[in-house]
Amino acid sequence: MLIYMFTVYKIFRGSLYYGRLRNALLLILAVHIFGTIGYVVISGGKASVIDALYMVFITVATIGYGEVIDLSHSPGGRVFTMLIGFTGIGTLTYLFSAITAFVLETNINHAYRRLRMDRTIAAMSGHYIVCGIGRVGSYIADELLKTERRFVVIEANEKTLDAHCERTGHQVFLTGDASDDDVLLRAGVERCKGVFAVTGDDSKNLVISLSARQLNPTSRIVARVHDPRNADKTRRAGADEIVSPDFTGGMRLASAMLRPHAVNFMDMMLHTENNLRVEEVVVPAGFKSRTVAELAKNPEWMLVAVRSGDDWAFNPRPEARIEPGQALIAIVSPGGRRALEEAVGAAGALESGYSL
Repeated sequence: MLIYMFTVYKIFRGSLYYGRLRNALLLILAVHIFGTIGYVVISGGKASVIDALYMVFITVATIGYGEVIDLSHSPGGRVFTMLIGFTGIGTLTYLFSAITAFVLETNINHAYRRLRMDRTIAAMSGHYIVCGIGRVGSYIADELLKTERRFVVIEANEKTLDAHCERTGHQVFLTGDASDDDVLLRAGVERCKGVFAVTGDDSKNLVISLSARQLNPTSRIVARVHDPRNADKTRRAGADEIVSPDFTGGMRLASAMLRPHAVNFMDMMLHTENNLRVEEVVVPAGFKSRTVAELAKNPEWMLVAVRSGDDWAFNPRPEARIEPGQALIAIVSPGGRRALEEAVGAAGALESGYSL
């Protein structure tokens, strides 16, 4: 409750109505000080300060009690009381109008959720940022959720965001333009592991790639393009990988015709209860070399390839050695991925244990 009240205060402090509230309170304070001094003087010094202050308060608050200080023989005192009442009531009206305008025009709960969201994102590291949660972005979000990766969604359309949250239950998002550096910084781009630039606008995806690369040179950036002519420009802007849904869709249609069983194999793997995926784990520098047979003792993963630089070893032999810097390609469940990361001591084992 105290945190909520403090948050409301911060929201009010930063609003346009803070100055009006401050001025109204200062005016009320001035009325009470001026009135207290006036009643003490009118009573000829017979009234105490507390009696004079009480007289001002019941006059301004229109409580209607009898006169604490007898003004029956002081016409000037009664005129002073009318002045205090008129000024005090006007000031109170001004105060209540400022509070009412703030309540009616400011969604406190929405602002509170935004502050809480900023704190949640500020604590994240090694996460992903999905810029655009339309049709393509929704599939990306589904995959990140199924494989238990942390991610932040950036979307300018609030209705689209509401639909995403209602459908998936994912609640870590920002409303804004992902091509804006400030929005990317709020999403933790400096600490993220990767950025998906998948809005429906090629030029915006190019700007997102450029901004994300400048803000975090080590992050991986995957961008969506519709027009193949924009692919090279987006890659030069900073994207590590370019994906064209039209091209990919065409290849998938061709594969469904020419290689139906291979395509069905991938589909069935994606729809298993264990959410099996083809994942990659990079062997860290401190890993002590060992053979595939020594490493692959856990039934939760199936090692299918090892990449060393530009060289690939498919279906590696049991005596092949696993060395630091290699990329291990395996068919695993989310739990199997974590187990493989722990087996080689990869940093990803730490970040992937938390899902939203």
